[in-house]
Amino acid sequence: MNSFAILAACEASARATLISVYPVLMYRALGSAASVSEAYVLIGCSGLACALGVPLLARYVPRRWLYTLGILIMIAGSALGGFFDARFIPLAVALNSVGLVIVAVCFNAYVMDYVERASMGRNESRRLLFSGIPWSVGPFLGVVLMDWHPQVPFLISIFACLVMLGFFWHLRMGDGKVITSARRPPANPLRYLPRFFRQPTLVAGWFYATMRSVGWSIYIIYVPIFAVKSGLSDQIGGLALSISNGFLFLTPVMLGYLQKSGVRNALIVGFAGSGVLFVAATLLSGFPWPAIAILVSATLFLILLDICGGLPFLLTVKPSERTEMAAVYSTFRDVASVGSPAFAWVVLVFVPVQGVFAATGMALIGCALIARRTHPGLGRRRH
Repeated sequence: MNSFAILAACEASARATLISVYPVLMYRALGSAASVSEAYVLIGCSGLACALGVPLLARYVPRRWLYTLGILIMIAGSALGGFFDARFIPLAVALNSVGLVIVAVCFNAYVMDYVERASMGRNESRRLLFSGIPWSVGPFLGVVLMDWHPQVPFLISIFACLVMLGFFWHLRMGDGKVITSARRPPANPLRYLPRFFRQPTLVAGWFYATMRSVGWSIYIIYVPIFAVKSGLSDQIGGLALSISNGFLFLTPVMLGYLQKSGVRNALIVGFAGSGVLFVAATLLSGFPWPAIAILVSATLFLILLDICGGLPFLLTVKPSERTEMAAVYSTFRDVASVGSPAFAWVVLVFVPVQGVFAATGMALIGCALIARRTHPGLGRRRH
């Protein structure tokens, strides 16, 4: 499990320094928030299409080379964003998104091949713990370094990708247990969509992961906007995200709670806690610093959802369908990246930016009510 956690930490290092840089550069390149939202929707659509196409590509490209391709695409995106004209920034973001989708699909398939079902929760906790340092330092560091020298954050991302690539080939995981033992080529992955949606637990895992990502997307995009509109520094967003990601070091405590209470209770607490605090931040929006502090506190519950939100999928997917189902499942990130700005755009037609937090909070509270239908024994060790 340490090997997967190290790979995840490398991926986090590659992404964290740019996550707060790209929105700023996108705004500078495109000139308006509306144009930035439109660009992110298109980027999300490209990532979604890529996620559905990865298993089809996997029929012809061995998984180890597919994983390598994803990393190389991420490197190309960072190189394009850091060393070429600013008008290429949207394309750079799109390349990073596509590369990340490919890496995520392969990574999830490897995890399901090599990690036992009973250890999935511990693996997720360790993955988040190892990623804690880059995610807690990277967002704020990226903004600071961008002001010092605009190419430095991109160089850090490229270096982290190269380390990830080197460590992956050192592990020699090959093409995965399922692929190497297969006696016939896999079916068209698009055929797995109906089968995926006929399995309620898989759908639930996808839905929880999507809504958790929506919460994070709203937080990452709109906290900086709220801070600027409230007269605070434009670096507040990166600082808030770094503080939130510092909560990753609490994942061992959260894992203990998860093992004691079960997946269902953890899901309910995660969604309800984050939702209530998002709504509370809106009520206190006239006081920017307390409101931002409450939003930062809400991410404690989002991190709890990071640990347990994907477990319904990981624990119930059939071994023979891992690659195809992992591809369908991984679309949660892209659906959230498309849905979040579209959802916020509709809300902003009627209310100011703080209303986005209230609407998101209500949606998360609704997810808590849905999570009550999760099987109470899911994720508990069998005796």
